[in-house]
Order: sequence, then structure tokens, then C-alpha cells
Amino acid sequence: MVFALAPGRHVEYAPARNESHCDIRQQSCHLTHCPMSIKLQDQVRKDAIASIERYFRENMDERIGNIAASGLLSFFLEEVGPSIYNQAVADVQERLQMRISELDIEVHEDEFQYWRKFERPGKGRR
Repeated sequence: MVFALAPGRHVEYAPARNESHCDIRQQSCHLTHCPMSIKLQDQVRKDAIASIERYFRENMDERIGNIAASGLLSFFLEEVGPSIYNQAVADVQERLQMRISELDIEVHEDEFQYWRKFERPGKGRR
């Protein structure tokens, strides 16, 4: 599953299928049993690491190096990423449900309209 963050910037979120307990061919793997991974595009990852380094430089008492920032990013993607993903899915479900509940209003057609086109304005039925 790929999410567009901005034009040209995407985040890929896919289950990491472990063959020891997930058989993709038989589709017996339930996502709750497979570890999930978030793979950032190379440029997005570089930008995130640079942002972490800047955050430490400007807000912490010590600096963080590129390798440590990369490790911290990987940790958060694995540890907190699924929570963010799950919340995003719940938010999308809620928005879609609202749209679906309004669908009947948007596409509703009045029934039995054939004879109305023959009625004259101001005159009642005979």
C-alpha cells in the first residue's frame, strides 16, 4: 500500500511476510500475525534523517549523528508507525462511511415521475 504525502513523495506500507507463518499463496496470513514494515522512499528517508539531526541540534543538549538518526527513524517506523497507520486507516474509514451515508442524497431519484411532465402548473388532478 502506497500513500502519497505530497507530489513526488510517497510512503510504502506493506506487511513483511514471514514464510515461517504466512503462506501468501494460500492467503492464510492474517495481517495481525505478520509484522508490518514501513519503507520510505530514499529521498523521504534522507529528509527525515536530516530533520531528526536538526531537531537534536536545535532542541537537545547533544547532537545526533547520521547513523544514530537513521537508527532512531527505523525504531520509530517499526514501533510507532503501525499506530499511525492504524489511525490513518480509521480516519479514512470514518470519512468514507460519512460519504457513503450521504450517497442516497446525492444520487436519489424521485419515483413515478412520468405523469408529472404532463401536469400543468397551477392545475390540480382531474
